Amino acid sequence: MHTNKDLLIKGLKHLGYTTLLMFIAPILFYQAFKNEGHPFYWPVVILGAIAAIAAIAMGFYSIKVFMDAIFTKKENRK
Repeated sequence: MHTNKDLLIKGLKHLGYTTLLMFIAPILFYQAFKNEGHPFYWPVVILGAIAAIAAIAMGFYSIKVFMDAIFTKKENRK
């Protein structure tokens, strides 16, 4: 069983994006709820929600890419 190094590197890149989104989403929520009277309250809350959903989706996708890199048989690879 051999690891597909190209897919593994792709998974690591996506994991980095996931980590970035995992830090950005709570920061956006914190800034929005700290300034509830500001006119940009709702856009910042919406951006925080989008970042949180994207972090979850990217996390699942990163795990899928890792699993494909490790467990895909050689004849099924492209």
